[in-house]
Amino acid sequence: MESTVKVSSKLQIVLPKKVRNTMKIKPGDHLMCRVERGEILMRPKPESYAKFMRGLHKEIWEDVDAAQYLKQERRSWE
Repeated sequence: MESTVKVSSKLQIVLPKKVRNTMKIKPGDHLMCRVERGEILMRPKPESYAKFMRGLHKEIWEDVDAAQYLKQERRSWE
């Protein structure tokens, strides 16, 4: 989905209705913005970063025995 928005004299933009509905953005919501490779990226700010990060990269640990891994790490500290 691609839309065009106009920057006002106060440097404000209005998100198109289709974008707001798709992303479930409501008045008062916060958006995080960043510039990446010359593009502006926006996403809703998570209500809880702990919940947002939960399970991130869990595929890395699929075939790893956690207890064995901890033992190896602790041995390396000695």
